[in-house]
Amino acid sequence: MPILKYLEIVNNRYKNGISKEHSYRGDLESLIREIVKDVEITNEPSKVTNCGNPDYVITKGKIPIGYIEAKDIGKDLNSKQYKEQFTRYKKALDNLIITDYLWFQFFQHGELAHEIQIAEIIDNKIKFKIENFEKFINLIQDFCSFQG
Repeated sequence: MPILKYLEIVNNRYKNGISKEHSYRGDLESLIREIVKDVEITNEPSKVTNCGNPDYVITKGKIPIGYIEAKDIGKDLNSKQYKEQFTRYKKALDNLIITDYLWFQFFQHGELAHEIQIAEIIDNKIKFKIENFEKFINLIQDFCSFQG
């Protein structure tokens, strides 16, 4: 199962204690590629929006269909520290995921549509939430089929 493989890799990076936000980027990209085959994922796109540059853009052909902004594992996605950036993205981008690689918030047209955790940190260890895997896969597939 792709999510299990993803979380095992992320967990190993997290446990080594030297990984940071960018360390997990390729892992998330690989996970999405395994779940959805007919999209292109660009990590660190340049000049794709007029509101800043989210960490990823998802495209079909040359048409952007979604954006992902990732923060380091365990960061509070509702923190005031990110409010200005996230507000800017939510206003400008119709299909957006904000994540810490374990917790995913799905926004459509600036509104929170769904949020899900596929794992959580307990006692400095990543605990998988297997009961959420199927729903997560469906949410990613829906996200990647968005038509704005």
